[in-house]
Amino acid sequence: MKYLLLLFITLPFWSVNAQKKAKDDRPNIIFILTDDQPYDYLSVTGNKVVKTPNIDQLANQGTLFTNAHITSPICMPSRVSMFMSQYERKHGVNFNSGTALSEEAWKTAYPVVMKEAGYFTAYVGKNHTPLGKNGYDSKVMEHAFDYFYGGHRHLGFYPKDRHKIFRGAKNDTQIEILEEASFDVLDNNDFRIKEAIKVMEGRPQDQPFLLNICFNLPHGASTSTMKQKESDDDIYKSLFRDQTLPLPEHYIAKKDIKTPKLPADLLHVEDRQVIYNHVDTPEGARERLTRQYQAMVGIDRLVGNLTDKLKELKLDKNTIIVFSSDHGLLMGQYGLGGKALLYEYCTKVSTIIYDPRLPKKKRVHRNDNLVQSIDIAPTMLAKAGIAIPSEYQGKDVSALLTDENASVRPYVYTENLWSTHFGNPRCEAVQNQEWKYIRYYKNDNFSASKRVEYAKALGLNVNSVLYGMNDKEIPVYRSYAESSLNGEQPVYEELYHLGEDPNELKNLASNAQYKEKLEEMRKVWAKEIKVARGEGQPLVERFTKESAFEFKQKHKPIVHD
Repeated sequence: MKYLLLLFITLPFWSVNAQKKAKDDRPNIIFILTDDQPYDYLSVTGNKVVKTPNIDQLANQGTLFTNAHITSPICMPSRVSMFMSQYERKHGVNFNSGTALSEEAWKTAYPVVMKEAGYFTAYVGKNHTPLGKNGYDSKVMEHAFDYFYGGHRHLGFYPKDRHKIFRGAKNDTQIEILEEASFDVLDNNDFRIKEAIKVMEGRPQDQPFLLNICFNLPHGASTSTMKQKESDDDIYKSLFRDQTLPLPEHYIAKKDIKTPKLPADLLHVEDRQVIYNHVDTPEGARERLTRQYQAMVGIDRLVGNLTDKLKELKLDKNTIIVFSSDHGLLMGQYGLGGKALLYEYCTKVSTIIYDPRLPKKKRVHRNDNLVQSIDIAPTMLAKAGIAIPSEYQGKDVSALLTDENASVRPYVYTENLWSTHFGNPRCEAVQNQEWKYIRYYKNDNFSASKRVEYAKALGLNVNSVLYGMNDKEIPVYRSYAESSLNGEQPVYEELYHLGEDPNELKNLASNAQYKEKLEEMRKVWAKEIKVARGEGQPLVERFTKESAFEFKQKHKPIVHD
């Protein structure tokens, strides 16, 4: 009886230990995210100038998705969508929404789910997800990970100039600082970067890890801060400067525009953010291309050093690497600069998944199936053997890594709700591998250039006038998210035959020959937008000037006389 009792006592402990050992075998995952990176900024995707052998190797050993798209072509909503595996219309967070993601919503974000399931989680780089009451100042993001070494909003090329947390790094340039922190996480010694926010002194060897490396490059704002300092690596001082870079295909200088791509009352190009004015002249475009290409070479070197470090630490056989970008960028194509439109230049991104555990002979190295940024989270969870939350709208695309005949969706839906004084219209699009349909809504936003003019005349802070968000803007954004579902009609439409016109040069929407196809795609849109919206209200918090003031008042120190 004594031995029988001992058996009953030890069985649960044996079961727990067995489960723990099984968890130890789960793959490590590294998710590398770039910023403003067009699809063709890699040599593996066709760039004739930039050489990216290390990222190319990931694609050649894993799977390059040649038809991958984001959900919203603007930094903040795209990144929130990746965390939550939800369309913007569902999660409700953008620069103009006046909201931050609530802590309740954050419970289903993939890093939180993976941490709850036993993963050691780390975040390095740019955070553009306002979270909790008072957004970035809530500190919820910092403490959501086991290791956090990041800065909110833009990092700049020299992050120490903007964020105190980076000042203890040995390096000065963004890519090299992020590499330093990534190695700090991977190398299983005590963490050496003192400023990093961490819950333990060293990454546990008995846990799989999730490492997020999030760049603020080759973004226009960050590359604009490059100064060719003496201390910079030669990559950032001289690379490509001995050659005349080719301009993007279909580039049009501002002075040469004869027929604008979109009607002037729809896209207010005169109000575009000034950080994209470089596209107006060939000289300006080439200078910015030089800087962006330099950044891509630096990122590629980091990827190479990262894979070497994984081999050195004997982690390479069990570490999945995912590479993608938050959206693309217009670099003067059609005479346009910036993002927030739904052309392929803005929505199509180079997405790579490399899983070394898959049999080499079964891997599909190029897959043309439609996939989307919201698919990354459920795929990582599936690879980790973790149940996918019901709130997710993305798909597990694991099957596409070994089966070129598999598919996860017939259409992709994209949207831009960032319609502000910077001139961009609200628009929505659906597409398959052959056809794309875009619809635009009335753009009656007040002019950014006029805001600047009057702010200067009145001695107001221009940045506050341009970028501050008030409570009164919250209902405006919500109406943007709901109005087309409630019957608002488009004022302009585009239809492109991607199979024959991949650069979207010829709009067929008004061509009577394609009337049936147009109507077919309108019906697809009507279905897909409802799917994107989902059920219920977005789980958000106010994130405005008023909420910030209230937060400060509430947490104001009490002074006793």
